[in-house]
Amino acid sequence: MVEGDIIMVRQTELKRLHVIRKVMEGTLTQRDAADLISLTERQIRRIVARIREEGDKGIRHKSRGRPSHRKLPFKERTVQLYRSTYPDFGPTLFTEKLQEREGISVSRETVRTWLMEEGEWKKHRRRKAHRQWRERKDCYGEMLQMDGSHHDWFEGRGPRCVLMAYIDDATGSVYGRFYEYEGTIPAMDSFMRYITKYGIPLRVYLDKHTTYKSWARRDEFETEPLSQFGRALQELGVKMLHAHSPQAKGRIERLFQTLQDRLVKEMRLRGVSTIPEANRFLASYLPAYNRRFSVPPKKNEDLHRMVKDVDLDTILCIKTERTLKNDHTIQYKGTLYQMEGRTRAKKVMVEELIDGRMRVRHNGVLLSFHPIVQRPATPENERPFIARGKGHRPPIDHAWRPSWFKRSRREDYGTATGVS
Repeated sequence: MVEGDIIMVRQTELKRLHVIRKVMEGTLTQRDAADLISLTERQIRRIVARIREEGDKGIRHKSRGRPSHRKLPFKERTVQLYRSTYPDFGPTLFTEKLQEREGISVSRETVRTWLMEEGEWKKHRRRKAHRQWRERKDCYGEMLQMDGSHHDWFEGRGPRCVLMAYIDDATGSVYGRFYEYEGTIPAMDSFMRYITKYGIPLRVYLDKHTTYKSWARRDEFETEPLSQFGRALQELGVKMLHAHSPQAKGRIERLFQTLQDRLVKEMRLRGVSTIPEANRFLASYLPAYNRRFSVPPKKNEDLHRMVKDVDLDTILCIKTERTLKNDHTIQYKGTLYQMEGRTRAKKVMVEELIDGRMRVRHNGVLLSFHPIVQRPATPENERPFIARGKGHRPPIDHAWRPSWFKRSRREDYGTATGVS
């Protein structure tokens, strides 16, 4: 804009200010003022209110002094931000971060066009095999998909870990938590946290990982063997469904693709590099994610069962049966434990809780015990007698010697003495 244009704009504002003052003094009506300065009566009322609040400077346009988003440097700045801070972000996520972190409002398609013109982004056309689409379940809590995702979630800033994630099939609501590995204890801990917060679902849909499905042989009664996690779900009244392929549980597989893109970059921007930090970040990230991406169910009914009068520690734990010896001791993981008090039990159940504690139970009753650090020495008079020397050797034709032994020894004897 040249200097003459700037003077013209200021003269126009001075003219408008002169007319507005007459309106405020009551010597000119709003309708006549609108005709004089080519504005609507509504805009006249807005300007009057602004001048009363801000003074004469309220006549100035609010865009004065602000750089235009349409000029060339804005495009260059946006592309430079992408190269320096968001190099592997997609256009959609990059547009969101521009609005959220940089205060820049621009459409997604404009950003996509700019990045393609600068060679920073290419269209990805993927041809996927056609698979029959399975409709969502009708009710919230009717079926829950569960799986673990092994990934470098911290991009080398921290150790590799596993995201144990849950997604409701009807609504797409997500719950998750990071662990060091995918196993029985992480599965039980994450499931306990889920049902404590939302309730117990009707079904859980998962893969055939050894944590969820036992590959032991069926017993003589053709009973389906259960893993520790499967046994816990059965005690809670939750039906387990096992997928035969990753595509069968595609909803949670697609969730992992999204989180491995969006969540990884969100944690990068915030410098998250440890599992405790990541779990604290998920507590604020997932509610916002669910508000944006979850969908309402077909039927407005929640089928989760509330956890009432249930000892979750007794169910969500690793249970192992052990034989009680005559001296009232059991052996578990290489350590001897002495049962305190007297019990007539032959078998006891050892429970390893999620937090690492250990309990011993018999017929629903907890037994007191303590570990034996050192095995007591056996008294001299109770030590077993061990014969020294060669001892007694029975003859060749002894009754318990097999016939082939007797025959071979006789042949050796005849060869040595020359007797046939």
